[in-house]
Amino acid sequence: MKEHKEEHNHNHDNQIFGKKTELYFAILCGVFLIVGFLIEKLTDLPHWVSLSSYIVSYFFGGYFITIEASQKIIKGGFDIDFLMIAAAVGAAYIGSWVEGALLLFLFSLGHALEHYAMGKAKKSIEALGNLSPKTALVKKDGKLEEVPIEDLKLNDIIVVKPNTKIAADGVIISGSSSINQAPITGESIPVDKTFIEDYSNLPTFVDIDKKYVVFSGTINGDASFEVLVLKLTKDSTVSRLVKMVSEVETQKSPTQRLTKKFEKWYVPIVIIVVFLLCFAYLVIDETFSESLYRAITVLVAASPCALAISTPSAVLSGIARAAQKGVLIKGGRALEDLGEITTIAFDKTGTLTEGKPKLTNLIPLHDFDENALAQLVLEVESLSNHPLAKAIANDLKVKYSMEPQNKASNVNAIQGKGIQATYNDNTVFIGNVKLMEDSSIKVDPVISSKMDGLLENGHTVMLVAFKNEMIGLVSVMDVPRKTAASTLKRLKEIGIKNMVMLTGDHQNVGDAIAKQIGLTEAKGNLLPEDKVEAIKELIKRDKKIAMVGDGVNDAPAMALSTVSVAMGAAGSDVALETADVALMSDKIENLPFVIGLSRESKRIIKQNIFVSLGVVALLVPITILGLTNIGLAVAFHEGSTIVVVLNALRLLRFKMD
Repeated sequence: MKEHKEEHNHNHDNQIFGKKTELYFAILCGVFLIVGFLIEKLTDLPHWVSLSSYIVSYFFGGYFITIEASQKIIKGGFDIDFLMIAAAVGAAYIGSWVEGALLLFLFSLGHALEHYAMGKAKKSIEALGNLSPKTALVKKDGKLEEVPIEDLKLNDIIVVKPNTKIAADGVIISGSSSINQAPITGESIPVDKTFIEDYSNLPTFVDIDKKYVVFSGTINGDASFEVLVLKLTKDSTVSRLVKMVSEVETQKSPTQRLTKKFEKWYVPIVIIVVFLLCFAYLVIDETFSESLYRAITVLVAASPCALAISTPSAVLSGIARAAQKGVLIKGGRALEDLGEITTIAFDKTGTLTEGKPKLTNLIPLHDFDENALAQLVLEVESLSNHPLAKAIANDLKVKYSMEPQNKASNVNAIQGKGIQATYNDNTVFIGNVKLMEDSSIKVDPVISSKMDGLLENGHTVMLVAFKNEMIGLVSVMDVPRKTAASTLKRLKEIGIKNMVMLTGDHQNVGDAIAKQIGLTEAKGNLLPEDKVEAIKELIKRDKKIAMVGDGVNDAPAMALSTVSVAMGAAGSDVALETADVALMSDKIENLPFVIGLSRESKRIIKQNIFVSLGVVALLVPITILGLTNIGLAVAFHEGSTIVVVLNALRLLRFKMD
């Protein structure tokens, strides 16, 4: 593939019609072929007129093939291009100019179509590279200055105007807007983003809350805002994507490797057989020219052009189709392997679940008023910095539409147990059973059984006590994504048999979520190294498995799996580096599409190989026995090449039904 690319760049340097020169040359080859044929058959003009037309046709048809073949011969490789030229020259030598020109026409057309398909695939990928604007508005000493994006430095502040492209990866520090992230993540709906209040002490880029983060190349809505630049242009998500996609093509798929091996020994064998057939007249009763004619017909029939083109054109079309949907597939291996998978392992947090704890229950006890309980818990929790406390406070505000009245004070966190505070001059405790026992507050059996019921279903439960008496229970849980259940159902429909969740959480939590969203099994209490063991076991049992995670803490387990899929990879260098497939957006619902696409790619690759080998297997014996003429061999043989390319191009329109 790499050689291919270099040659093409080389070819494009000397093209008069720009990018499509190869296609136009193929068409001109066909035009002069038809003109020559009509002159020969329908007019009484001298022979040299039609011959001149065929020679011009040869020039246009053979131009690019000759350049490619000569470059490969210098490197010591005889391949299909060489066979084609030999066949065309041979055809001319025996006076079969029409067949030779037809051969060159169809072969160059097949080639041009393949390069067009690859060009289209590359274009959709290079379009990523053109996403970023060329300049940015930098704010310096209160003034705005337009600078090329290459000159942006870390911690510059850039101003993003309405309806313009964002020039760098960074965090919004003033203003808010809705941003179209489709170019990077494939999400169709614009995402609301707002400014971060304190940006003096930021965590790493991946850990910043996504609602503050913007990516280079995404498109602003109709409000302006300011961005603190956190990544240089060369490190931005867009440039990493472009770099990766250009590397993608060099990773050959298993089928591609196989066909390459096949070609390596097949081409020399063909050359030897053809050479020997030239001397058939010494053994059987025929003239030298008859032997030569047959040898050249065999040469045409035996060239495996369709085979050479069959896999790369399908792989590229598949990768390009995925890129349109915001999915980066790194090479043919990942594309083919994913199509064979029947077992998927999921990391829980942030993959199947929201990754954020949500308030699930607020249960008043002993006839305590629910709203009064909500207000009390809100007052106390909003004074704490603990992530669970923040989650509870936010959800209470929304659910009960209330705000804290600043009636709580003296909040004191008690490590591993909960918090203690003063509310309306009385003491409040919110925490676990241990906290209540230490504070001599009785937890009666009714409360214990309520609590156990919630714990079994995977909730984290806190008891609330006020004036030395239990007044309620609060429970939170990392809830499943809204789309998780429907996605898993869809995966089951397309034939994924085992869906396993791996989580560091308690087994109860795992089982509860598995039941809710329809997983086949859940493995809980796993440390990162236990996940690696779990993956090893699954591979032993099911041979090939895919692992879906956020790619950050699951890197070792993902590296072991057959195909690793990273979710929400935009902005995460680790996920982009380690995963075979990266879903740029945070949407798990893209998973069935990717698996469907890779299965379709695999089907098309199989069809293509069947067609290309079938035609060769049929034509070679027939031509060796001299049962067909060169014209028919050419038409059949080159027709199969074009069929194969057009078949591969269908992938660019793939949709899940």
